[in-house]
Amino acid sequence: MRFFSAAEIDGLLNFPALVDALAEAFRGDIVTPVRHHHEIERPDAAATLLLMPAWTAPEASPAFLGTKVVTVFPGNAAVSLPSVMGSYLLMDGATGAPLAAFDGARLTLWRTAAASALASRMLERPDTKRMLMVGAGALSTFLVRAHRSVRHFEDIAIWARRPEAAAEIVEELARDGIEARVADNLEAEARQADLISCATLSREPLIQGRWLKRTAHLDLVGAFNLSMREADDEALQRAHVFVDTQAALHEGGDVAVAIKAGAYKAEQISGTLAGLCRGEYDAAAERDDVTLFKSVGTALEDLAAAMLVWKLAN
Repeated sequence: MRFFSAAEIDGLLNFPALVDALAEAFRGDIVTPVRHHHEIERPDAAATLLLMPAWTAPEASPAFLGTKVVTVFPGNAAVSLPSVMGSYLLMDGATGAPLAAFDGARLTLWRTAAASALASRMLERPDTKRMLMVGAGALSTFLVRAHRSVRHFEDIAIWARRPEAAAEIVEELARDGIEARVADNLEAEARQADLISCATLSREPLIQGRWLKRTAHLDLVGAFNLSMREADDEALQRAHVFVDTQAALHEGGDVAVAIKAGAYKAEQISGTLAGLCRGEYDAAAERDDVTLFKSVGTALEDLAAAMLVWKLAN
């Protein structure tokens, strides 16, 4: 059985190919059972264990099945470890034989950013010029690169609560030949941005709906539980809201939080990423207004990414 490290995954994947692979997967018949979500009590902060299985349809050739095991330990920063860690196991869908194990955290970064880029490719206006990245965690550079693979930006700004963290992201992007700058004033930058991508663990809304341009696209990736929030109720009310899966209606922050509080109704959701990929909505018609994509992640994305790595390596 082969193991794919983070470096090997980085060397094989590219965003144009992965975005296309996700689009094909969302159009297809990949089976994604309800993921197992377990809270683990810890002395410092509650941790989370996620088990995310998926498999291709029986008639698929070749057929695959896979499972991701993810742990989220918020207190790990105190011991200089990532808060999110995991592994992915890819198996032969015809026999169940193990094929490969993957660095789960790296695979997650790639597929999460690619899903956001896939949504923005369909919902964001082609004439987009300004991107604002909110957050300076591990996902931020992946999101910038992913969105750049589907749109051309003349200006990329990075905002974080700690300006020095944003500066580190600017330097990391520069090493990849991507020009970006540190954003000092979140409101001023948000009012000018065509695309705002958020990947934070904020417990209070960072983006206010009243700040958004009429044609802005808001990409909400962080806020993975019901105690977190990246955008306020007005942002949801102003936008045509799309979610990666129906799970976003009761999991994660933002949409699920607003629904639970009675500030937003599930019936107001415009659609899902699968529906967009299958042409069930006139995505182009949404671009003249605010659009919003909320991601909570799905095992379909992990399987599609692992399948692509396997294909490119063989």
